[in-house]
Amino acid sequence: MINNKLVQTFLVCFTIILLFAPFGALAEGLKIGFILKTMQEDRYSIDKSLFIDRAGSQGAEVVFSSSANNERLQLEQVEKMLDDGCQVIVLQPSNTGTAGSLVKLAHKQGVKVVGYDSMLQNGPLDVMVMQDSWAVGRLQAESMVRWLIKKKGAARGNVVLIKGQPGDANAEALSSGVLEIVEKHPGLSIIAQRSHINWFPHLAQQTTETLLVKHRNKIDAFICNNSGLAGGVISALEIEGLADANNVFVAGSDADIRNIRFIAQGKQAFEVWKKIKPLAYKAADIAVLLAKDPGLAADVIKREAKAINNGYMDVPTFITPVIPINKATINDTIIKDGFYTNAQVYGDYSSKKTL
Repeated sequence: MINNKLVQTFLVCFTIILLFAPFGALAEGLKIGFILKTMQEDRYSIDKSLFIDRAGSQGAEVVFSSSANNERLQLEQVEKMLDDGCQVIVLQPSNTGTAGSLVKLAHKQGVKVVGYDSMLQNGPLDVMVMQDSWAVGRLQAESMVRWLIKKKGAARGNVVLIKGQPGDANAEALSSGVLEIVEKHPGLSIIAQRSHINWFPHLAQQTTETLLVKHRNKIDAFICNNSGLAGGVISALEIEGLADANNVFVAGSDADIRNIRFIAQGKQAFEVWKKIKPLAYKAADIAVLLAKDPGLAADVIKREAKAINNGYMDVPTFITPVIPINKATINDTIIKDGFYTNAQVYGDYSSKKTL
């Protein structure tokens, strides 16, 4: 005969174990793939650590890869994650024009794909988490217009648009935001638009050096698709003694520490801080939810996401914040929020906070 007291004691103990066991132990086997296109820019180490920490706190193992801007390598990484049993893959595409094939590959195995940061074009996608790149470009150009009016007396001058990877959807969206504002001001002249393979800063430096010679240094503004490219422009301007935000306007986006220091030093005029924490956290949250409870995830996506067409379908998309940064606002934005410390911006920045 079974001892009822022993049974009751066992049930109580088992219940306590369930209540107080780490969540990861209850979610054993939950595996999420996370692929970034590159680790070239400073910000991507932050994306990586924030995403892994957030997903891990919800009991998920994260399988991480970076593709070095190589789409063939990214295909191999997706294939390996599928072989390793990842239930959801979060993907920042190396090539936004061809990455739809990676999603189709995952779908064949019943694996959902969350787009990250860069919207792939003309292909299926279950959900997207990104900043509004078009809005970033508008912020850059609007800041340039205000700067020109203040420094030159009118919104007129020679402007160079320094673009990222040729054909990249993010680069095109950023640039379209810039051009929309420029077209509203007849006094502005886009004297050059240049794309740069793999977003390489040294190529942006070479482009700037060539254009400075061609136009005899008569360039008023450089608007760059990211911080690394802006850093390349600043390097070229420094050689000519022109790296001065009072004389030449330079804008970037991503808020790499080097560029924020350039702003503090008066070498660069403007950056857009694309907040990484909300981006990485939202991507991790929705990926884990898709793996654990697809029905609940579908309800959240339907309620909170907005539809953005990528040329193939209306992709449910979560948009995260972007913040304009200039010399006057560094302390009240990026330092106040704890992304960088005062010492990192104005002095020693050997230890970087990942917020």
